[in-house]
Amino acid sequence: QVQLVESGGGSVQAGGSLRLSCAASGYSSSTYCMGWFRQSPGKERELVASFYTGNGFTYYTDSVKGRFTISQDTTKNALYLQMNTLKPEDTAIYYCATYRELTSPCNVYAATYDVWGQGTQVTVSS
Repeated sequence: QVQLVESGGGSVQAGGSLRLSCAASGYSSSTYCMGWFRQSPGKERELVASFYTGNGFTYYTDSVKGRFTISQDTTKNALYLQMNTLKPEDTAIYYCATYRELTSPCNVYAATYDVWGQGTQVTVSS
């Protein structure tokens, strides 16, 4: 059974950077969509970025394009989200999530992802 554990959240001033990590275990020999979601109070959980393990295809929501980078390290079974030029509106709890998928692109809806990490808080102050 796949398990995910996030780390790397914290507090930073606007314009700063953070890198989130997601340690994955229990994967079978299949292809997966892996995504970073975020949720702030009163808002729906939204997909920030996704990565398809089959071909490396990536997706970014418009608000983070050019600032965030999603990547995978297969040797460490880890997924990363490098976040640069952070803005106060990036403040949220960030979750790593995954589901098994045979083809890209990955789905953007949270309900499709069936394994979730516990979340890590990111706070950006102005």
